[in-house]
Amino acid sequence: MNARAPQLPDIFPEAWASAWGQDRYGLWQAFEVKGVVQVMRWIPPGEFLMGSPENEPERWADRELLHSVVLTRGFWLADTACTQALWRAVLDESPSRFEGDDLPVEQVSWDEISARFLPELNRLTPGLEAALPTEAQWEYACRAGTQTPFWFGGNITPEQVNYDGNYPYAGGKKAEYRERTVAVKALPCNGWGLYQMHGNVREWCADWYGDYAMGKAVDPAGPPGGRGRVLRGGGWVYDAGYCRSASRSDGEPAERDGRFGFRLARGFSPRQAG
Repeated sequence: MNARAPQLPDIFPEAWASAWGQDRYGLWQAFEVKGVVQVMRWIPPGEFLMGSPENEPERWADRELLHSVVLTRGFWLADTACTQALWRAVLDESPSRFEGDDLPVEQVSWDEISARFLPELNRLTPGLEAALPTEAQWEYACRAGTQTPFWFGGNITPEQVNYDGNYPYAGGKKAEYRERTVAVKALPCNGWGLYQMHGNVREWCADWYGDYAMGKAVDPAGPPGGRGRVLRGGGWVYDAGYCRSASRSDGEPAERDGRFGFRLARGFSPRQAG
């Protein structure tokens, strides 16, 4: 990773934080809504290769053009997918197929997240300005400085990821298929302290889906319009190959599905006044 900006946020902690600190994964801040706590991890600025190399097994060549991306400012990203407990604390409802406070919320559409959940969360937590991550932010954070198909290496097991083990990756062995979501912290986190960015639920991103532009991209935010919003990360019902860091697909913004959840982002860290 080649940093293009200061590695630490200008403001830490921010006014919305109910707790904060530093551990082996880096800086973190947490906010709280009606007793439900969500930790946000500091993701430093940097440059990385987005997409997949030509020799990566099961890549979609027309979707995963390998190209350089520069993120000029750091941002905060939730350490887990949004839980059912947090969704219920914000909107007082439980839309998910699989029930449990520490399970990821699913069966939520991009439209519901953007029009209902985020505005109410930001009303309840002044200054948070929560959003969905851009696709580039999501992949950068998922990789955590790696370039292999998964942050932990070149293949995958159910001890690392919740996916359909009947469909292994790149010649791997068949394995357990849980047939449901698991708790958001049930499996290991990556080197930046982020849990289950591979598998469990596919995560909505802010961008419209579209082809990558040729050449280096700086703080990309996707095309200006389209029909589908980006989904990342694979999920409990997906083949192993769909859980790769570079794997991408899209969904209709109004689509509600038991495979789809999301992860909160803080956006770019604010700069110190003056």
